[in-house]
Amino acid sequence: MSSKDIVLKAAGELFGDRDPGAVDRWVAAGYRQHSSLAADGPEALRALVAGLPGDFRYEGARVIADGDLVALHGTYHGFGPVPLVAFDLFRVDAEGRLAEHWDALTPVVADTASGRSQTDGPSAPSDPDRTEANRALVAEFAQKVLVGADYSVLTDYISTDTYRQHNPEAADGLDGFGAAAARWAEQGRNLVYRTVHRIVAEGDLVLLQSEGEFGVPVAYWDLFRVADGRIVEHWDVIAPVPAELPHSNGLF
Repeated sequence: MSSKDIVLKAAGELFGDRDPGAVDRWVAAGYRQHSSLAADGPEALRALVAGLPGDFRYEGARVIADGDLVALHGTYHGFGPVPLVAFDLFRVDAEGRLAEHWDALTPVVADTASGRSQTDGPSAPSDPDRTEANRALVAEFAQKVLVGADYSVLTDYISTDTYRQHNPEAADGLDGFGAAAARWAEQGRNLVYRTVHRIVAEGDLVLLQSEGEFGVPVAYWDLFRVADGRIVEHWDVIAPVPAELPHSNGLF
């Protein structure tokens, strides 16, 4: 089984079937957890799954596989009073077991600036032969524009013709992003990227996991779709970093 198949099968049994026994089949003994929802180890995950409510469900939007890393993008229903949009990232070990997990969650927003939902759009990666070129483009964009804050080169990386936006506060296009960024700055929420931790790429989809500040310390999860050498679509989750986590691994 591929890493993608393993993660989809394991996640389906754990969070679709809500089967605590799936931990024994799919989770490594040294499972490392970076989520604020659980501690390290299989038993903490088993307790989380066992405690899921009967109306809990996961609605998947897309999956990206990159070697031993597999990212899921979708919506959890039943974790709390409102549905939560989530990115989950799993590392699969050489024995085909889930060895490590990171995540970021944010509430679903019904009325978005673009009229798009936080998860709609193309679901499956395309252009597999462009994976490395797209990874390189987003990596350079991240360093020059996001971390380096050089917005003069923005159009070298983002299409001026098509830029579909799924951040609930930003409208489509570069003008939509610029207007949102100006509002955020007025509110004391400047987009500050400090460190890029991981880039997960498959075909035209590239996921960037970073940290920085957005008024408070945050984890940035940005998913980009690339076409013809430019970024044409963007989904994200911006998650505040908890002051204390139930484990020692941090969020990254």
